[in-house]
Amino acid sequence: MTEASPAVRTTVRHGAFSLVVVSNRLPVDHETAADGSDNWRTSPGGLVTALEPLMRSSDGAWVGWPGVADRDFEPFEYDGISILPVRLSKQDLERYYEGFSNDTLWPLYHDVIAPPSYHREWWESYVAVNRRFAEAAASAAATGATVWVQDYQLQLVPRMLRDARPDLVIGFFNHIPFPPYGIYSQLPWRKQIIDGLLGADLIGFQRVADAGNFTRAVRRLQGFPTRGSAIDVTDSNGNSRRVIAKHFPISIDSAGFEEIAKRPEVQERARQIREDLGNPKTVMLGVDRLDYTKGIGHRIKAYGELLQEGRLDVEDVILVQVASPSRERVAAYMTLRDEIELAVGRLNGDYSTISHMAISYHHQGYPREEMVALYLAADVMLVTALRDGMNLVAKEYCAVRFDADGVLVLSEFAGASDELRQAIRINPHDIDGLKDAIMLAVEMPKRERTRRMRALRRKVFDNDVSAWSATFLDTLTGGAAVQAGVPENLVSGLRELAAEETLLVALDFDGVLAPLVDKPEDARAVDGVREAVGRLVESPGVRVAFVSGRALESLRHVADPEAGVLLAGSHGIEVQLDTPEIQLDLLPAELEQLETLTRVLDRISGPVEGIWIERKPAGLALHTRLATVQEGQAALREARDQVGEILPELTIREGKNVLEFSVRSSTKGDALTRLREHTGAGAVFYSGDDVTDEDAFSVLVDGDLGLKVGPGASLAGYRVRSPEEVSQVLGLLADFRGAALARHDDETISGQ
Repeated sequence: MTEASPAVRTTVRHGAFSLVVVSNRLPVDHETAADGSDNWRTSPGGLVTALEPLMRSSDGAWVGWPGVADRDFEPFEYDGISILPVRLSKQDLERYYEGFSNDTLWPLYHDVIAPPSYHREWWESYVAVNRRFAEAAASAAATGATVWVQDYQLQLVPRMLRDARPDLVIGFFNHIPFPPYGIYSQLPWRKQIIDGLLGADLIGFQRVADAGNFTRAVRRLQGFPTRGSAIDVTDSNGNSRRVIAKHFPISIDSAGFEEIAKRPEVQERARQIREDLGNPKTVMLGVDRLDYTKGIGHRIKAYGELLQEGRLDVEDVILVQVASPSRERVAAYMTLRDEIELAVGRLNGDYSTISHMAISYHHQGYPREEMVALYLAADVMLVTALRDGMNLVAKEYCAVRFDADGVLVLSEFAGASDELRQAIRINPHDIDGLKDAIMLAVEMPKRERTRRMRALRRKVFDNDVSAWSATFLDTLTGGAAVQAGVPENLVSGLRELAAEETLLVALDFDGVLAPLVDKPEDARAVDGVREAVGRLVESPGVRVAFVSGRALESLRHVADPEAGVLLAGSHGIEVQLDTPEIQLDLLPAELEQLETLTRVLDRISGPVEGIWIERKPAGLALHTRLATVQEGQAALREARDQVGEILPELTIREGKNVLEFSVRSSTKGDALTRLREHTGAGAVFYSGDDVTDEDAFSVLVDGDLGLKVGPGASLAGYRVRSPEEVSQVLGLLADFRGAALARHDDETISGQ
């Protein structure tokens, strides 16, 4: 819904909403009608587009400020979404929003490109307003509801919600960068912010580096142990919980932008824009908020030098710069506007002719249709951000270019550069390098432009904003309803992974290659696994490994591995590599611990039917799958308590209806790290289904692919329902690997 509409008032059903989104602004903008009544219009933006359908289908509520100061609005329903307005005063806006959020946190989180200001009254207002948002969300959320908090203005809300409503599932997404510790540590309230964020179960960031910066800050300031994306948080009462801090790069409504671009009237408008600009050979475009993080001055400087040096001719090229107004009451932004407009005026004065302007500058915002027409009219898109969480303009440009034309010049300091690797990537501080990149874009042959743009568009469409929100919520809530089949985004990820020069495919066995069965010795891989594994083993540059909690002997028995498959049993304590297996020799103290452990577990399991003990070289596993739920849980609790008291030094792992005790510490993450080092693989595919597999997912790095099988919270980026889908996945990976090798061979032959 785009036209302004009156609100439908509704009574807030306290504690009734299963999904609550909390953001600084509501998804609707307020307008006053001619008769003085209140009308509302859907706000533009990717977040609203992504969450609207989900909010309607899940009876969701959205908590936020309506955009009008010092005024109370009653809750209302708009287009199927319950809207819960939070009141902000003019003083709140000055101190909480313009002050602490945008003159303290914003510059600090953007690498201090502009100096942050620190004022205690701003901080106090930030705390008070965050509490107001938290109270509104807590009041609206049903028991066990999911609450998703958005962005840097509300970093204290997760902890406030956790303290008030420990039953809630809480997610937080940071839309801007998170700075390195050396910068973050300047903040006087650094510990309070970290503690506020750790109230969430899942904290999302735009980039891998941002998540890493956050976990390092946690270690330095709180001392909590971290392993990859996992943080083990202990509260003042000694209770422990796991928090996941992981990157989820946000995206756009790709199909929506393309649909607008294909409208005849929008294409005609693009043609008219070029004509109005004098039909130059090359139209370059910059679209930004007027913000010191966007590198607008660097862009203008590079362009001006190219004109001065004669490498570009104003008769052939024009730069269109849209700089929409932003935070006009903040002093740094007022100064920036003066600087940019002075630079534009000087450059136009020096190089414009009567018929051709050097820069067409616009300090205003435009409707989406006009922006799409500008994208279509532009031959080169310049994104020169000095620091940017994502930069959706880059993705919008690619989504619009259904003609597979146009060149994207993209700063490596924008989050989008992690995904859009076929752009011309630049360091905007390197003016000479930026000038060379602009010339490369202007002179690029049509065939090369098409090749790059097709790859960019594929990435933008495979990872659109709906996939972003679904992936985040799936990770947060545990993917309770995993759909059958192989998801499209996983297919795209496999295709990209298959092109890696060297690849390690590591797989858990039970629950991944084989369904879980009552008798572990009866487990067998599902149809298609053996054939797919065989194809991967034979593929040049690929190594395959089975990584299991089973003892190595048991793993060999049930998996019957192909020659060349590497094995890791007992969570990596036993490893069979290409060299002869090294026998596990336990120390006398470890043997004594194993004897004691055996006596304790025999005593617990003996009287209960359906409980059995699996003996491993360095430990024991207590299985309760065949017992009643009550008896199984009681036995697991008793075993944990007694072993923890008698043998506190033992490693304990909890899986699905199983508790494992080991006298020697090792995890599947340790095993995967060792296998990566042994094979020298450039990328890793790992699939697991259990809690113990999270240790393996936690050591995956950018470029790897983690696949979770079944429901449950996970660090894996992808998910399927069962081993049958894993068999399909392995077959697809083998297919894509063969195709990638064939393309490489063809390119080698054609290049000779």
